[in-house]
Amino acid sequence: MKGIIVAITIVAFAGTAFAADVMQFKRGVKFNHKIHQDSLKDCTKCHAKPEGGKIEGFGKEFAHKTCKGCHAEMKKGPNACKDCHKQQ
Repeated sequence: MKGIIVAITIVAFAGTAFAADVMQFKRGVKFNHKIHQDSLKDCTKCHAKPEGGKIEGFGKEFAHKTCKGCHAEMKKGPNACKDCHKQQ
């Protein structure tokens, strides 16, 4: 029984354990995953599943709609082009 609980715990937190702290995207966009994890505490704000994983359909349209939308809603985080798209 103890082994099953440990296995479930490992699976539940696998996405957070293996996610990079800072990810680099196109056009100079850096995303600090750890800061978002710590402040949102709900992976389903971005991911389809509570344990995280790949974001289906992630790209420019997703980021502009979802990320900017969340920043505007929370009145926190960058919203202007130059705030995310840093010159390299």
